[in-house]
Amino acid sequence: MLDRSKADFRPPAPYPAAVRPGLFKLLVRLKRNPLECWSADFFREPIAKVRLPFTDAFLINDPSAVKRVLMDNSTNYPKDPIQRRILAAGLADGLLSVEGARWEAQRRALAPLFSRRTVSHFVEAMLAVGGQFADKWSKLGSGARIDVAAEMALLTLNTLAFTIFSDGIGGDFEEFRLAMNAYFGVIGRIGALDLLGVPQYVPRPGHRRLRRTMAYFEGVIDDIIEIRRRRLARLDEGEGPNDLLTLLLRSLDPSTGRQLSLAEVKSNILTFLSAGHETTANALTWSIYLLSQSPQWWARVREEAERELDGPIDGLPDRLVVTKAVIEEALRLYPPIAAVSRSAEKGDRLGEVDIKRGSLIVIAPYVLHRHQGLWSRPDIFDPSRFMPDARGSIPRFAYMPFGVGPRICIGAAFALQEAAIVLAVLVRRFDMRLAQNAEIWPQQRITLRPANGLPMDIVERARG
Repeated sequence: MLDRSKADFRPPAPYPAAVRPGLFKLLVRLKRNPLECWSADFFREPIAKVRLPFTDAFLINDPSAVKRVLMDNSTNYPKDPIQRRILAAGLADGLLSVEGARWEAQRRALAPLFSRRTVSHFVEAMLAVGGQFADKWSKLGSGARIDVAAEMALLTLNTLAFTIFSDGIGGDFEEFRLAMNAYFGVIGRIGALDLLGVPQYVPRPGHRRLRRTMAYFEGVIDDIIEIRRRRLARLDEGEGPNDLLTLLLRSLDPSTGRQLSLAEVKSNILTFLSAGHETTANALTWSIYLLSQSPQWWARVREEAERELDGPIDGLPDRLVVTKAVIEEALRLYPPIAAVSRSAEKGDRLGEVDIKRGSLIVIAPYVLHRHQGLWSRPDIFDPSRFMPDARGSIPRFAYMPFGVGPRICIGAAFALQEAAIVLAVLVRRFDMRLAQNAEIWPQQRITLRPANGLPMDIVERARG
């Protein structure tokens, strides 16, 4: 039993303002950090209305309304222009961006690549990557200071190289990480042009930098595809590296037999490289930070790791129960995607609210996961919520770190498995302490990341 007085840790987050900001302050906060835009009423009301210059927006926190928007009546709520603009940067032909029949065909073709059976084959590779980083940290010496956020980004890129692109991603991993960091920093900004409904062909700030970054990514991806295509051309069907890239190049829509186009393959590779490493890296970063502030939970994760990592590989992810509870609580407090938006094609009714055609619908997991009507002590770090005996009390549509419904993140099982294995490996090997005077603060740039990284001092434990 945890000592509640010692376990009550409120992780850093903006305190909601008592009143909503005016338009000018809203624009300033959107540019600086969109998390600062949420006032106190958003964390209390099931559905909150916001008047924008050319439309009405509704923040949805009612689980039944969330279900209607994302599942029961999802065809009425496609991605709105702002979200399409953000995702169009290099992902226009990928699963995250396409709609309608194109999305259905890609989803059918890609679903087998992330099935539970396929993902389970990557456990050994994930253990190997975690072990390699632990060995690298060990060589730094006792008391070394590292930026855990940067290290987790490199680690998840390595995992992709081992499990998804077994020939490697080409080039320098650190260069790729920095380019990806810049990519998310630019496309994640929502400004006055978006809120005022200015057409998407009007350039946004940072577009020139974004074009340079995308040219770099496309060069890396073109090389990856060309090398693999030449290799597969020399082999019989069924031969070749058993990784996601081979499956992607050979994937067929089971309903039509259609193969993905080269543009679709390229967009989905970029999707996997960006979303696949950024979200998992952030989940690991926040989990390590939260554990460093909670000795009781750190001890429980370590005890589980000591017991389970020496056991059989088969079924390992399922045995990391405490570790996964910590990760899921980290995802509750700092969800990978802080908000998603949709546009109502036709009028509808959500809960007690009439929705007019063209209204902007916002579902913000960051707010939903901290809503006072849905969670007990919502701002407190408490992984016990996700332990097996308590998890059933969480409303079905009150927790959605990877989305819900037809468009739930296809790689969610992969990300959770990777995060649990890596976290167990690192906690078993090291003590980690937040660097003195470190300022930890969540910043929204599409994903939620620590604004100043996560500097920590690490000490390797003696191994018996």
